[in-house]
Amino acid sequence: MPRKKTPGQTPEGRNKAGKPAYDRKRKSELDHSRKPDRERLDRERTQPVEEGQGSPDRLEGRNPIMEAIKAGRTINKLWVAKRAEKPDPGLLRLVALAREAGAVVLEVDRRVLDQMSETHGHQGVIAQVAVHAYTDLDVLIRTVREKGEKPFILLLNDLQESYNLGSILRIADAAGVHGVVIPQRRSVGLDAAVAKASAGAIEHVPVCRVTNLSQTIEQLKKDGFWITGTDASAETTYQEADWSGDLLVLIGSEGHGISPSLLKQCDFLVSIPMRGKVNSLNAAVATGIIVFEAARQRQAGLPGRERDS
Repeated sequence: MPRKKTPGQTPEGRNKAGKPAYDRKRKSELDHSRKPDRERLDRERTQPVEEGQGSPDRLEGRNPIMEAIKAGRTINKLWVAKRAEKPDPGLLRLVALAREAGAVVLEVDRRVLDQMSETHGHQGVIAQVAVHAYTDLDVLIRTVREKGEKPFILLLNDLQESYNLGSILRIADAAGVHGVVIPQRRSVGLDAAVAKASAGAIEHVPVCRVTNLSQTIEQLKKDGFWITGTDASAETTYQEADWSGDLLVLIGSEGHGISPSLLKQCDFLVSIPMRGKVNSLNAAVATGIIVFEAARQRQAGLPGRERDS
């Protein structure tokens, strides 16, 4: 039996313009097939993450953190839930091991951990781990000298922003800086945000973490290093300074600069002349200006200087 023609449609199922006819039934079926599976999406959203897993720089739960410590993985920070009742021996042991391994331990309300948690199984403890291993400062210096080079190192005074540290690692890599030193406390560590901001430089620039910046500076002075810091009131500009020799450059924090106690330990202070209305620079920007001038002088082979032992 011949198929009944739809007005404006040819017998072959095409309209007068030669295009396929509009099929409302077929479109409805396609639209329905494209609708998301709401039940499946809801299941995926509510399904708990595997124990201990979440962001690449976070561990949650006692067993994953304990195993990480046993394996020698660096723990930057440990957040522990405050306990009003009898202390938990297992948790106390975990905290003691983390402190022994160099972690900064922070006691917080359990609700804080609930908000931080990505696995919904933190068991009262969350750790921030380093996404890259730290380097021993003495080993770094010895390695540089064995290559016949003069060490060129940055020391960061209480930097708090991951983006700034990541940017400084990029600058250090580009300028040929041998390594970066950060304090164990009151400083951002090698977390996932730092790794992202570094654009891969975290893999190439050694980062050393020390417990006491002042003691580290004094030890480096005895080892022949010149210590240079930045200060807006310094009479010598960064272009006039002598950047030769074994060099440690202090970089201040975002809001407060270099602490007064560390400024007193510097052999030289340099300033960055500014002509605008704003009298301060982002820590990473200031680092870039100074470090590339220092690198230019060092690469030009300008006369060096030796510290009296």
